[in-house]
Amino acid sequence: ESIELPLIDPMLDPAMALQSIQRQVDNVLSETELIEAISKLQEEIFSYNKSYTTQFESVIKEPLALKLRSDETDESLLAFITENFLTNIHEAIAQLAKSERAMILHQITQNILASDFCIDTAFTKSDVSKIVNQLKREKVRSQILDEGVRADGRTLTQVRPISIETNVLPQAHASTLFTRGQTQALAALTLGGSHDSQMYQALTDSETQNEKLMIHYNFPGFSVGEASRVGPAGRRELGHGNLAKRALEPTFDNVDGKTVRIVSEILESNGSSSMATICAASLSLKAAGLGVTNLVAGVAMGMVSENGKHAILTDIMGLEDHDGDMDFKIAGTIEGISAMQMDIKLGGISLEILTQALVQAKVGREHILGLMEDAASTIEQNEGVLPSSEHFVVDPSKIGDIIGQAGKTIRDLIERFDVTIDLDRTKGLVKVSGTSLDNMASVKDEIRNITTAVKKEFVVGEEVLAKVKKLVDFGAFMELDRSNDGLLHISKISSERISHPSEVLSEGDEIRVRVSGFKGKKIELERA
Repeated sequence: ESIELPLIDPMLDPAMALQSIQRQVDNVLSETELIEAISKLQEEIFSYNKSYTTQFESVIKEPLALKLRSDETDESLLAFITENFLTNIHEAIAQLAKSERAMILHQITQNILASDFCIDTAFTKSDVSKIVNQLKREKVRSQILDEGVRADGRTLTQVRPISIETNVLPQAHASTLFTRGQTQALAALTLGGSHDSQMYQALTDSETQNEKLMIHYNFPGFSVGEASRVGPAGRRELGHGNLAKRALEPTFDNVDGKTVRIVSEILESNGSSSMATICAASLSLKAAGLGVTNLVAGVAMGMVSENGKHAILTDIMGLEDHDGDMDFKIAGTIEGISAMQMDIKLGGISLEILTQALVQAKVGREHILGLMEDAASTIEQNEGVLPSSEHFVVDPSKIGDIIGQAGKTIRDLIERFDVTIDLDRTKGLVKVSGTSLDNMASVKDEIRNITTAVKKEFVVGEEVLAKVKKLVDFGAFMELDRSNDGLLHISKISSERISHPSEVLSEGDEIRVRVSGFKGKKIELERA
């Protein structure tokens, strides 16, 4: 896209001679800056917490005496399952798909319940399932902590295989299919003008605001092998969409005020579908030819902590999210972090462990960004479908000529060239949007001709070949040239008396007329 700026004499208007150029700067923090900020914030929070506790010491009530109910495991059942079914449980862990793993574990539970031991002792399905899941969890965690190997055979820092396809939807303005392991997100982008933005107003706002970047995340049940109701977005979907928006917004250089909506459809999920959404959405912005300062990638980090040992995991899958202690989503550019979200099952983590997670996430993020850059370099835009726009500036006093009488000129341009035209009367800014580059170039030339044409001054007695523009009861409006119209009164149309101009003329007819006089700025005509 190009913006042409008019040449203005600074001696005539020094203020108009100054043209401001805006540049988008990523609002990201490096890992070091983020740790420093968290460290200072931690000190402040501890200080306020101490003050808060001190202030309420005098009104603290005696704690209630509550009976603690312990969740005990039957040792005989545990020993039986460990001795006879432990190998089957370990084999089930290798099944990476949630539905397949759940089905195998369910079958193991049924086999245990059908054994003579369980029949004789009358153990319930709940008793057996609890121990099966306990043994599964212990194996997943011990394998990571003791062997440094994950359930799918990856090392602690290894990212699952990634494949990326851009503009896979031929009729969408832009799209990206991002696949990482068994997680797949399809991001479809729709591009609109400034009038398509979503209006909203917060409780503290005095005026409405316009949302020009919308990211909607859908998580259908089939993505995890389930049959579930299809309905409105829930809390989780809204949260993931908002996380993706916060991650991408700092890099979206929307100087033209476009409205962008990205819908991420999760086709399959095995952990970190929100981070796959961020990767797919960022590439979709590129595929639409929009201004993006940097690509954004997201990676979900996990942790297993037990008996003084801990392990940080890069790109966790669903099993590690369920049986691990942390789900730390980190998104950002090559320069730093733009958004993050943490779910943790522990009481907290130290700054040292957090630093390790951030540094390890940076390595994983850079790996993903490298693959995304390769995919971006081969993008082929959906020509003929993707709308584009061109901006140029005309003399503000000529905006009225572009609009024409009662908007006739601008409506004619829009219909003939199938474009959208936005005008700024004060600045003389013209924005033309459409899907055909040839049509956009043609309408630009037409507007240039309209605004640069010198308005002819007619004199009484001058003859001209004019076109019938519109017929009314009292006469015909005639187009003398691009900039001038005149009125041919019904009494001047024919030597014979007629009741309506349509008896002699039709719209589009060309006849010779003569300027007979002026009434203010209106030109009066007669037949030549």
